[in-house]
Amino acid sequence: MRSDGRGLLFIVSAPSGAGKTTLVERLVEQTPHLRMSRSYTSRRTRPGETDGVDYNFVSRERFEAMAAAGEFLEWADVFGNLYGTRASDTERLLAAGDDVVLVIDVQGARKVRCLKLELSTVFVMPPSLEILEQRLRGRSKDSEAAIQRRLQVARDEVAAFLEYDYIVLNDELTAAVDRLRAIVLAERLRLHRMRGSAESIVQTFR
Repeated sequence: MRSDGRGLLFIVSAPSGAGKTTLVERLVEQTPHLRMSRSYTSRRTRPGETDGVDYNFVSRERFEAMAAAGEFLEWADVFGNLYGTRASDTERLLAAGDDVVLVIDVQGARKVRCLKLELSTVFVMPPSLEILEQRLRGRSKDSEAAIQRRLQVARDEVAAFLEYDYIVLNDELTAAVDRLRAIVLAERLRLHRMRGSAESIVQTFR
């Protein structure tokens, strides 16, 4: 939390299949006052998904109307489906003092950076292309063409790691969550965020 009581904003990006959503879900479970932003999407629900929990599922028409009205911090067409982060949802959480993680892709992160918000960015790196392909094939029933399309996008996205503040290797789930949590805790303890509390303590020494 900043000295003005607002929460901190984080972005976590990764190629499709690298495990960013699972990592952040575990991170939020372990870290008080940290919330994961729930994206809106025009795609259909998958087995086991719940509206309002995994995503806010809306029709393509409604999504496009929200985008036209400027309701999203960022939105993108990802493999034919629309995904977006609603600005008012994020602002409500930050204003309440919660830290917020946006789990978004590289193009979404670029759009949020353009808004000149104070934020910290993390890129989750898969151990290798081979392991990423194994994860993609193991988790979905996508066609071969769809898998190859995701792998090609992943080749482009991993090259964007230099745009981020931190890199987290997702080679093992528990270790990767620990690395992410260390970043959040370190950002909370930066001097300009802790200065007010520290100065109050200093006053007791006088």
